Amino acid sequence: MDRKTVNGIDGIDPLRDPRWPEFLQNHPDASIFHSPGWVEALRRTYGYQPVAFTTASPSQRLSNGLLFCRIHSRFTGRRLVSLPFSDHCEPLTDTTENLTELLRFLEQNLQKEKWRYVELRPLNCRGSSLAGFEQNQTSYIHILNLSPSQDEIFRGFHKDSIQRKIRRAEREGLTYEEGRSEQLLDQFYQLLLRTRRRHLLPPQPREWFRNLIECLGDQLTIRVASRGGQPMASILTLQFKSVMVYKYGCSDAKYHNLGPMHLLFWKSIQEAKNKGLKEFDLGRSDADNAGLVEFKDRWGATRSALTYLRYPAGNAKQASSEGWGVRFAKRLFLHMPDGFLEAAGKLLYRHVG
Repeated sequence: MDRKTVNGIDGIDPLRDPRWPEFLQNHPDASIFHSPGWVEALRRTYGYQPVAFTTASPSQRLSNGLLFCRIHSRFTGRRLVSLPFSDHCEPLTDTTENLTELLRFLEQNLQKEKWRYVELRPLNCRGSSLAGFEQNQTSYIHILNLSPSQDEIFRGFHKDSIQRKIRRAEREGLTYEEGRSEQLLDQFYQLLLRTRRRHLLPPQPREWFRNLIECLGDQLTIRVASRGGQPMASILTLQFKSVMVYKYGCSDAKYHNLGPMHLLFWKSIQEAKNKGLKEFDLGRSDADNAGLVEFKDRWGATRSALTYLRYPAGNAKQASSEGWGVRFAKRLFLHMPDGFLEAAGKLLYRHVG
């Protein structure tokens, strides 16, 4: 769909329209996932075409916008997703009426544009204004309030599994580095390969992380915990306005007992607090990943349900169990050489966003 106004709805390019960055700075619900840098990295890596729908005319300031990527895949079809590989992407609307108007526009254009479905990933449930969309996936998100003092925040951590692990990492003399250098990216990616293999999944393309670094600049930080020059764990955090977001994490399982991941989280939280940020977003967790959900609970963060929605409703059905093909692929991922595993991720991810 090229830019044009239809029934009072305008489709704009958020990477070219100068109103979009200004709109994000002024909207309280805007996140890093709405930012031009994040969207540009999606476009460069996976070829997705971004579009934001708004009720504002080309001559008006933006007061609302629904951001999407158009995905064209010969394997998974044509889809409109808000947004691929993003934990959430809140509809940025000023009134319930605006949101309803924009959603009705998308529903009416579904067949015309040959979309299999439209997917929303709202941070907050909008109730009746999302009528016609059906739950597709429910997960959790954890948000840590940074208003208390640093000492109070630390005391809010679980004493045994969090506080003790942080102190263990400090006693063990683990070193901490942060930045965006090629060396840190390489250390992060080698740990990511090990972690994804452990989870029987291919890694995201290395190009994705390079593009994130180029497009987000100092909004992105890679953090690595090591000992004796041996990287043990790494996380990638993002920052937008008053929020720091934990987006990716990886580790060498041999060193889990030394607490390198706990050290990285604590260093990130300390930095966010020192910068005067308001929240630390620990990211999305699948509802069936009880271990990860419990790990994030123990940081004193508030857990909320995160529900993705699809239209039409028939596209919201998911298989309750893995088919034989998926199980076979996971066995292959476990034994693939690193180069083949990385190539599999580069091939597959653009089709599953």
